[in-house]
Formats: sequence, C-alpha cells, structure tokens
Amino acid sequence: MDLGIEGKAALVVAGSRGLGRATADALAAEGVRVLLSSRNEESLAQARASLRALGAEVETRADDITDPDAPRRLVEATVEAFGSIDIVVPNAGGPPPGRALDLDDAALVAALNANLLASVRLTREALPFMRAVGWGRICCITSYSVVQPVPTLALSNTARVGLWAWAKTAAHDLASEGSGITLNLICPGPHATDRMRELGGSGVMGDPADFGKIVAFLCSQQSRFVNGAAVVVDGGATLAL
Repeated sequence: MDLGIEGKAALVVAGSRGLGRATADALAAEGVRVLLSSRNEESLAQARASLRALGAEVETRADDITDPDAPRRLVEATVEAFGSIDIVVPNAGGPPPGRALDLDDAALVAALNANLLASVRLTREALPFMRAVGWGRICCITSYSVVQPVPTLALSNTARVGLWAWAKTAAHDLASEGSGITLNLICPGPHATDRMRELGGSGVMGDPADFGKIVAFLCSQQSRFVNGAAVVVDGGATLAL
C-alpha cells in the first residue's frame, strides 16, 4: 500500500534507538524526510549513517526533550532542514519504576515533564506550520498503561493517562477546526527494546519494526479519519475493555 506521504517532512523524537528508531525506519521507507532527535550524539550519528546508506533523507539534532525550549528548537530545525514539518512523533524515555505510594513531588514533576508536557509543547510548536498547509499528522508514542495501569510503573501510568486525556481533547479541537490535522496516540506493550531489557522484561515481545509500520500508517493519507484514538499494540497483553 502506498501511504501517500512520500516527500513529507517528519520530526521523530527519541529516534536514535528503540521504538523511535523503528518509527524513523518505517517513515523513511515510505520516502519521508526525517529529522531524528535524541540526547545521544553517538547513537544519532549511527542511525543517520545507517538510514542514509539505504537512501533515506535524514538529518539529526541532539537535544533534550525535557528542556521546555527544546520543542521549539526541534521544530525550527526540521523546517530549516526540509522547508516544512508535516509529521511529528513525540516520544521520550519512560520514567523509572516504582510504587505509587513511594513517589515524591520531584519524581512526579519529572515524569509529567517528559511524558506529558513535552508532547504538548511539540504539538503546540508544530501546529502553526501544519495549519498553514492544511495537513498534518501527530502521533505520540506512549504506553499500553493508558488503558490498563502497570502495577510497578506508577510514574508512567500517571503521566501517560494525563497525555491521553489531553490528546483526546486536543484531537476534538482540531477536528472542529477542519484543519486536516490528526492527533493520535500509539500505545506499545512489551517490545524487544533496550527499555524492556532494563525493566527485566521477558516472554513474548513485539518486533519494533512492526510497531514502526503502524505509526507510519497513522501518519498516512489513508488515516485521515483516525483522530483522537489510542491504538494499543501489545499482542493482547491488556485485558481492559
């Protein structure tokens, strides 16, 4: 299937490894021009070299998405590199595990900043460029904990559900504008990534490459009527209705 996004310009955050990198691979395979961002310059350089070797048009910028001004810098860098920004994939590393009753204020603020506010800021910065052309796709990588909290991940549960509530509301706002812009969440369960290995994950895990292709579809022309959705990609791990 031709997703109809060849030549579009995308910003993928936390895109040098894991699910962000798989997303960048899938978008690049569709002919999308991609700016990758993460904090690690070495892993960014490796990702850039690998994708360019496959003929992809890729740029990189090292930045820390938890810095409140980073979204503006990254959106501006994408527009400077490609002349537009059509697709944004907000993403950030998950907060550390822990019990809900053991959390202090500092840990909560850090989790909300990385896993809620960063996505809000990125969307806010990108929207003027998308509105100007009447087209855009925003797909936030979050977690299956938005539909079924994970007992050991209280920080992640709290921040991700906040993002889901905000995104659902913002997607309705965009639909009421008739803007041609959609805003969705994609909610991975266990996938074979460094993050899962750090958490001691075991058992059946998803292939990050398959996950990236689902993000690419949510950023496609054909997904124009998918808006405000939380697409769970967990192999049936959650039991919530």
